[in-house]
Amino acid sequence: MGCREVHAATVLAFLSGTASVAGLLAAVLLPNWRQMRLCTFNRNERNLTVFTGLWIKCARFDGSRDCVSYDPQWYRAVDQLDLRVLQFALPLSMATAAAALLLCLVGMCHTAFVSSAPDVKLARCLVNSAGCHLVAGLLFLLACTICLTPSIWVIFYNSYLNRKYEPIFSFDISVFIAIASAGGLFFTSVLLFLWYCACKSLPSPFWHPLYSHPPSMHSYAPQPYSARSRLSAMEMDMPVVTHTS
Repeated sequence: MGCREVHAATVLAFLSGTASVAGLLAAVLLPNWRQMRLCTFNRNERNLTVFTGLWIKCARFDGSRDCVSYDPQWYRAVDQLDLRVLQFALPLSMATAAAALLLCLVGMCHTAFVSSAPDVKLARCLVNSAGCHLVAGLLFLLACTICLTPSIWVIFYNSYLNRKYEPIFSFDISVFIAIASAGGLFFTSVLLFLWYCACKSLPSPFWHPLYSHPPSMHSYAPQPYSARSRLSAMEMDMPVVTHTS
């Protein structure tokens, strides 16, 4: 594994993280978190389905794609606790994942364009490439937790609504997109952790998350002792007597 070069694992992690963030964005914008199907027994009327999202609500007749009732101010009057939590959790998860993507990109650029030994003057305040990827993996894992927990809660809360009122509620495609995006974030964090664990056996300072002291001190190799330096202090202090004729 070419750990001191841009590796396929880090590139795959970056692409996976980008796709996961895109999936989260789609889940946030789509009005398909919950469906409420209203059936009528009047032959002159059609059944109605209300699509509930995080920000908007749309009511459609069966067989129609147009909203007969559109509420763009739904985000202010959300009366369902799970959707209200998602309004805060998913943007927070996206922001955390975006920060992780930025760190991952910084780590790859640091690997590709910066010399193997960092500047001695900046060594005490810089994070190396491995540190960037390690922190990015932790942020991806945090973003996964923030996204996955309320997304799964929607499923259980949907069952609660059906028991409390009538069995007319069902969760929609946005729930599956959010859960799949959370799985992508977890996969991304695992990739970065595996890459770091496989490379951390290399000599420091390349794979220490933080530089503890300048790299010149890490790379110092003591010179072999000469035969004279191995003499004891007593032997070195003993005078040498020579006889002259």
